[in-house]
Amino acid sequence: MDTEIRPGDTGQSTLVVHTPAGDVRGYADGSVFAWKGIPYAAAPTGERRFRAPVPAEPWDGVRDGRAFGPIAPQGQSPAVPIDRAFVVDEDCLSVNVWAPRPDGTPRPVMVWIHGGAYCLGSAAQSIYDGRHLAETGDVVLVSFNYRVGAMGFLDLSSFSTPDVVFESNCGLRDQIAALEWVRDNIAVFGGDPGEVTVFGESSGAGSITTLMTCPTAEGLFHRSIAQSPPATSVYGRDRARSVALRFLELISIAPVDAGDLIDADLELIIKAGDELVNEIPTRIPGTLAMAPVVDRDLVPHYPVAAFQKGYAHRIPLIIGSNKDEASIFKFMKSPLMPVSAQSVEAMLQALADDHPDISPTRLAEIMSAYPDHAKPSGALALSRDAAFRMPTLWIADAHARHSPTWLYRFDHATPMLKAARIGAGHATELPYVFGNFGTLDVDPTFWLGGRKAAMEVAGRMQRRWLAFARHGVPAALDGSKHWPPYDEEARSTLLIDSPDSLVHDADEVLRIAWGTEVMGFK
Repeated sequence: MDTEIRPGDTGQSTLVVHTPAGDVRGYADGSVFAWKGIPYAAAPTGERRFRAPVPAEPWDGVRDGRAFGPIAPQGQSPAVPIDRAFVVDEDCLSVNVWAPRPDGTPRPVMVWIHGGAYCLGSAAQSIYDGRHLAETGDVVLVSFNYRVGAMGFLDLSSFSTPDVVFESNCGLRDQIAALEWVRDNIAVFGGDPGEVTVFGESSGAGSITTLMTCPTAEGLFHRSIAQSPPATSVYGRDRARSVALRFLELISIAPVDAGDLIDADLELIIKAGDELVNEIPTRIPGTLAMAPVVDRDLVPHYPVAAFQKGYAHRIPLIIGSNKDEASIFKFMKSPLMPVSAQSVEAMLQALADDHPDISPTRLAEIMSAYPDHAKPSGALALSRDAAFRMPTLWIADAHARHSPTWLYRFDHATPMLKAARIGAGHATELPYVFGNFGTLDVDPTFWLGGRKAAMEVAGRMQRRWLAFARHGVPAALDGSKHWPPYDEEARSTLLIDSPDSLVHDADEVLRIAWGTEVMGFK
């Protein structure tokens, strides 16, 4: 490992590490170094489109790690604003590493999996910058891009032929390849490959709860943090095939000619995927166009059911959701979640159609927990619980039977977010976890004050997350409220706010109403 001073940059140091595939130059970023845009797999182009990733080719010389690699092909959405400076390219499978200067002592590794409804997002988004966590926690922080949308989560496998093979769950396979890269490479950056914590939000967290049930992923990570996982948004092959058929129709390719997708124009694929992303949840509220698929290969079971049967990897888990998850979807007029009384009712009817064994009595019991379900607030609550809160509780109940589990609910909101009726909406915890506030072009978070309280909440959250990565226990050793593990007797839940509080069985009424049988689309 070499340390170099770049000529002409006064005090600007670089650090070259020697990975199995080749040398990479990182750059000082505060008190840590950052290596960006390192390929962890070959470009999934040409015949590798819609196929599992393969290892990256070694390179000669020193690869420059100053800039992020290209982001995965995707459409435009106000939900995930993409910097115009980002390059979009199919050759997008790269990792980024932030780490203190390696000193021979292996450090815990935290691997971030970004969200975006399986169709959007990038590790290069400024809110995910890893410098602060790496500095604060003396850890190695890794983020990576993976294929999203049609390129990553459209299941075309039923259209495979002897000449053209399509594989399922390409995005998940990318994630596994990135974790394999961490296992094989992170030691040269000063990380401990035996102390890897994966953490993610939204579809990133849903990826984690799915990976925890994938035999192929076992042993690649040793602790998990799942922030607002849509854990039941994992579908069977029949539903996935119907979506793929609609995609082929939109792109004007006959099913018998599906192999033409290998050479199809990328912009046409993105456009058809965008249409699907809006069309499917509008037609069947509560569903996503593209998501992981129970292919009986990489994903052998529906994840929540797998947790309940004890099939999940037996590792420590932090899992939770936000108090007002659905509010942001109403604010942004996004179809990704049903937010009106009519769309929520349509979602429940579609669920009932999917589960003919569910009695009308059970549906009535669920509705009884939402006496104002015909009003906007009640519809938002029901949608939130179907998508996020109940899957979180089902997993916590099941996982706690054999592995250390901690349950939280993020309740904190600044005065401005409360005034905007967003509250603790979906993804609002992200700046608290990373310590990166003010990353939006126009950030109204503190327009009405609340910065000091938010900084205190952020500090406690980061200390808990970092302690979990280092010790396997989310104990903030700063006098914070003790957060005991979750079990089915006490059901201890940490409500993250200013101040934090500990509640036993915080969601008892809705938990009893929904019951233990998983309600999710097949």
